[in-house]
Amino acid sequence: MTDTTRPVDKTAIRHAATVIVLRDRHTRPRVLMGQRGAKAAFMPNKFVFPGGAVDAADAHVPLARPLPPLCAARLSEDAEPALARALAAAAVRELWEETGQILGVPAPWPGNIPEDWLSFAGTGHRPAADALQFVFRAITPPGRPRRFDARFFMLDAEALVSDPDDFAAATDELSHLQWIAVDEVRNFDLPFITEVVLAEVAARAQDDTPPDSVPFFRNDDEESLFLRIHGQPMVD
Repeated sequence: MTDTTRPVDKTAIRHAATVIVLRDRHTRPRVLMGQRGAKAAFMPNKFVFPGGAVDAADAHVPLARPLPPLCAARLSEDAEPALARALAAAAVRELWEETGQILGVPAPWPGNIPEDWLSFAGTGHRPAADALQFVFRAITPPGRPRRFDARFFMLDAEALVSDPDDFAAATDELSHLQWIAVDEVRNFDLPFITEVVLAEVAARAQDDTPPDSVPFFRNDDEESLFLRIHGQPMVD
């Protein structure tokens, strides 16, 4: 029986990709973060990792290098297999848009270039996903102005083909872009989920191998659960 006394959350949940770029991981690890605007509808003023919603065109972007098979298998849990590719493309695009950093391979684009990808393609690169590691998944709790089913990818800064200190090509979506030491990042104004993810980052900072299972903080209308994603079996 439906409980008609409870407010119904009509906010659509959108797939999203977030990128945790890690630098100096074997000495004093630092992560790339920026601050959202005060007037932003989602998480205003908070320091966050670069990321955002998957666009329709992301599913058709020609990746120069695909996701690692293990990460693709984990992403396919409780999701359409084709979504993994779109999430990887979105991660590369959002990283470029919000920080000006390039994760790609010098190569021409076949066919027409989607409008959202024109500036990235203008750098002379096609997106590459082979350096991304899927390390966390979280669904925004009900009642928020926007809700996302976000997959978090860890990326070693050495995989970037751009200068990691040059943010000149970034849009104005994030301000105060900077590399923040993991042991100091909690001094900044962070969303709750970012604090949770940072614990996973700290635990994996010096481990270059993809995780065997991925934490999943699932929030739905009935309950909040902390699960582990083991992924679909890989086929040789």
